[in-house]
Amino acid sequence: MQWIKQGLIFCPDKNYDWMSSHAANPVVEYLGNDYFRVYFSCRNNDNQASIGYLEFDLKRFNTITYLSEKPVLSPGMTGCFDDSGVSMGYLVKHHGQRYLYYLGWNLGVTVPWRNSIGLAIAEGDSMEFERYSLAPLLDRCHVDPYSISYPCVFKEENIWRMWYGSNLKWGRQQEEMAHLLKYAESQDGISWQRKGTIALDFKNPGEYAMSKPSVIKKNDGYKMWYSYRGKNYRIGYAESLNGKDWVRKDTEVGIDVSPQGWDSEAISYPHVFEHENRLYMLYNGNSYGKTGFGLAILESELY
Repeated sequence: MQWIKQGLIFCPDKNYDWMSSHAANPVVEYLGNDYFRVYFSCRNNDNQASIGYLEFDLKRFNTITYLSEKPVLSPGMTGCFDDSGVSMGYLVKHHGQRYLYYLGWNLGVTVPWRNSIGLAIAEGDSMEFERYSLAPLLDRCHVDPYSISYPCVFKEENIWRMWYGSNLKWGRQQEEMAHLLKYAESQDGISWQRKGTIALDFKNPGEYAMSKPSVIKKNDGYKMWYSYRGKNYRIGYAESLNGKDWVRKDTEVGIDVSPQGWDSEAISYPHVFEHENRLYMLYNGNSYGKTGFGLAILESELY
C-alpha cells in the first residue's frame, strides 16, 4: 500500500483559552455527503487537555466549515480520574446514542501521570456529551496494574471489541516501563472483560512504546494502524484473521515522515476510515500533536 499525503488540516493557535495548542488523537464522525466531524484533544496554557472538534469537507480538506467554540468534554472534578485532562479515544454510534470513549489523566507523584479510560454519551445528534460515570470504565487492575491508554472500539454482531494501550515492566531487571497493545471484549460496551491478552508486542530492538490503534474490518480480516516508537514515533501496520492474533507488517505501511515541515520528525496517532471505496488516514506529526493533524489517502481503491 502507499499513502499519498494531502497536507496539514488544522493546528490550533490560541483559538480559545481551552484550545491554546495541540490537536492530537483525531477521530472522525461521518455527517453525510463528503462532510466529516473530527474530534481531537487540545490543551490550555496550563497543559490541561480537553476534547474539541471541527467540521470539514473531505474533498476540500483545507477548508474548515466549523470549529467548536467550547469543548465537548473538559477535565473532570477535582479528585476524579480525569481531573488533569481528557484526551480523545474513539466514537461509536449505538441505538441512537454516541459513545465517546476517552482517556482521563491524573498527575502523579511517584510517576508523572496515571491514565484510565472513561465514557461520555450524547443522545442523537446532540453535541452535549454527559459522563456515564464519575469513575472510569477501565482502570488499573491485576492484568493492567500500571496505566492504560487510547482505545479503539467498535461493535460487531453480538460483541464489542477494544484494542488499547497498557504499560508493563520491561528489561532484565524489570525496572523500565514499556507500553504495548492489548485486547478486551464486552457485551454492552460498558462492562469490559480483560484477560491480559496482548494484541501487538514489540518486534524491533529499541522499541518501548505502542499506542493509538485504529482498526477496520474487511472481508479478508482485520487491519490495524498504530503508533510505535524507539527514538521517535512512526506509524505501523498489522493484519489479523480474528481480531486477536496479529501479524505486524510495518514495512508495508506505506507512509513515513516528510523531508521537512510539521511531520518531518515523527508521525503518530493514526485514524483510518473508509469513504466511497477509498481509505483515508488522519494522523499527527511532530511533538505529539503540537503541530496539528493532517490527511493522507490510500493510493489505490480498497483491496
